[in-house]
Amino acid sequence: MQVKLEKSWLDKLKDEFEKQYMKDIKAFLTKEIKEKKIIYPHGKDIFEAFNQTGFDDVKVVILGQDPYHGEGQAHGLSFSVKKGIKTPPSLVNIYKELKSDLGIEPASHGCLESWAKQGVLLLNSVLTVEHSKAGSHRKKGWEQFTDKVIEVLNNEKENLVFILWGAPAQKKAAKVDENKHLVLKAPHPSPLSSYRGFFGCKHFSKTNEYLKENGFDQIHWQVPS
Repeated sequence: MQVKLEKSWLDKLKDEFEKQYMKDIKAFLTKEIKEKKIIYPHGKDIFEAFNQTGFDDVKVVILGQDPYHGEGQAHGLSFSVKKGIKTPPSLVNIYKELKSDLGIEPASHGCLESWAKQGVLLLNSVLTVEHSKAGSHRKKGWEQFTDKVIEVLNNEKENLVFILWGAPAQKKAAKVDENKHLVLKAPHPSPLSSYRGFFGCKHFSKTNEYLKENGFDQIHWQVPS
């Protein structure tokens, strides 16, 4: 596991990397790779969400579950895939909700780096996964790390928007003081659950209204083609 973390995040999280649970994660990943298992995202991309969106820049957190488990999909940003990779079904549904909410046409690709560069932390609850095995790296320690991320953001910042899609993400709400921050919850955008209330949640417009009310620049949700 290569740890290359943007400085503002490293200042907040460096102690975590000395703890036993992170050493256990590293040992687990090393063992999996030695056994010729394919792990996503590639080592250099595991902490990409933090490198794309510095701690001081975070305005919004979109919390996913674990990375995409198909070849070439995961690159360290929740729900995002690199240009040239087919847009996954969950992101297709996110784009549908974006059009319904704000009239924004779906992008021709699924790379959400433009959101990350505006202060949207695209974080998964679990940061790695084995090829074709969704959820395979749950309960290996990543949840403790991302709990710490949420805790630090909650304690040290004000007026953030936490967008929590799906039950695993919503469990993180316990770490957030809703008197200081806006918490938006909806079912996961996957085709299995999106019809239960993800469509029509209007989280994009609600986020921008809250940011505007609190004196922050709104997010340009249109993904450039």
